[in-house]
Amino acid sequence: MGQGPRKRREDEHSIQSKEPTATNLQKEVGLLSGICIIVGSIIGSGIFISPKSVLSNTGTVGPCLIIWAACGILATLGALCFAELGTMITKSGGEYPYLMEAFGPIPAYLFSWVSMMVTKPSSFAIICLSFSEYVCAAFYSGCEPPEVVIKCLAAAAILLIITVNALSVRLGRYVQNFFTAAKMVIVAIIIISGVVLLAQGNTRNFENSFAATPASVGGISLAFYNGLWAYDGWNQLNYITEELRNPYRNLPLAIIIGIPLVTVCYILMNVSYFAVMTPTELLQSQAVAVTFGDRVLYPASWIVPLFVAFSTIGAANGNCFTVGRLIYVAGREGHMLKVLSYVSVRRLTPAPAIIFYGIITTIYIIPGDINSLVNYFSFASWLFYGMTIVGLVVMRFTKKNRERPIKVPIFIPILVTLISVFLVLAPIISNPAWEYLYCVLFILSGLIFYFLFVYCKFGWAQKISKPVTMYLQMLMEVVPPEKVPE
Repeated sequence: MGQGPRKRREDEHSIQSKEPTATNLQKEVGLLSGICIIVGSIIGSGIFISPKSVLSNTGTVGPCLIIWAACGILATLGALCFAELGTMITKSGGEYPYLMEAFGPIPAYLFSWVSMMVTKPSSFAIICLSFSEYVCAAFYSGCEPPEVVIKCLAAAAILLIITVNALSVRLGRYVQNFFTAAKMVIVAIIIISGVVLLAQGNTRNFENSFAATPASVGGISLAFYNGLWAYDGWNQLNYITEELRNPYRNLPLAIIIGIPLVTVCYILMNVSYFAVMTPTELLQSQAVAVTFGDRVLYPASWIVPLFVAFSTIGAANGNCFTVGRLIYVAGREGHMLKVLSYVSVRRLTPAPAIIFYGIITTIYIIPGDINSLVNYFSFASWLFYGMTIVGLVVMRFTKKNRERPIKVPIFIPILVTLISVFLVLAPIISNPAWEYLYCVLFILSGLIFYFLFVYCKFGWAQKISKPVTMYLQMLMEVVPPEKVPE
């Protein structure tokens, strides 16, 4: 007797897979592209926006630089934990398969629900709004650009990035590599300019760096939120594990090279900012990097907003490239609409998942308040980061015999878990805000959808989505992953 169709699907969709036959996405990402995805996803708009937010919550230069260094160390420790998970569970989708393996379907579903509807599209929207602000700053010198112009340009950027990633994995990878190289140019320009200014004796802003009222616990946690948002992307490579060549080698190596490189760049860029601007001037700056360019690089200051725009669009491309795989995997596992797991026959890309992600992100650019989006995004993200690291500790005891090509010391995941708890609870306790309650309620509301559409599997939901599925199959030539030709 052969296996029934249900058993075959369960075997094909199992969390631990050794071959990419269930996904039919090609292994086209090598070590260099992996490093570019990490560096390109992390260095985006954060280092050009967050310096103000980190400084405003710490008060002085010294604690500000310490926060930036501490955020880099935390991102590195978290990424090492994800390297163990990624080489133990070689499945795309980031935290999703790890939560599934450690705790079962409900936490994994809640993660995919919150990621798809809140955290990932809000992050994508923040980056595209930042891109738009920097581009507009070059054309509206000395005045605020109209909000409608900023939002329309951000929407155009989203459309362009979605199109590129839906068309070709290789094209998305080439775009990522190009923009990563471009953003390293502006990073190098800012750092070298800062070093020259320091060598010329511009060190007055570093005198009495710690002479101020100590920041509150809530202020420190909010400074961490904004700093860590600038480091967000440290786990992006785990979202495309199935498309990574030799993941056992390239995943940890890309992490070990990429994140420390970013940390050094961030600290030196902040030092360069303070070599040019006082803390008060930095807080008053509409666009920190543009102000830096106007004072240091004039009359060639126009290159700063140009390359910052390259940097942000590269980060947005990396975000789209990886998050589309999360939606794809969730659809394949039955936690989202089945059509979201469909693959383009010609291009072998998860086109429906990418397009859906673009639609949700476009909705998020309507509010346009970047600071509130950062806090909202960070709270939910670190809640699930902490849960995933706890899952690593749990699996050390529940899955002792699982092969682990990389095994980090147990104190690292425990430390990252404790810091995650602090980052989640500290701002709520010190400064309660309605947005945190809304976030928790939204997370819990996912249980309703899980019960209706996953656990009970109401037939009417599939009937409603069937016409959409048929239309997409005809329009985009997409089919379920198990039907993609080898």
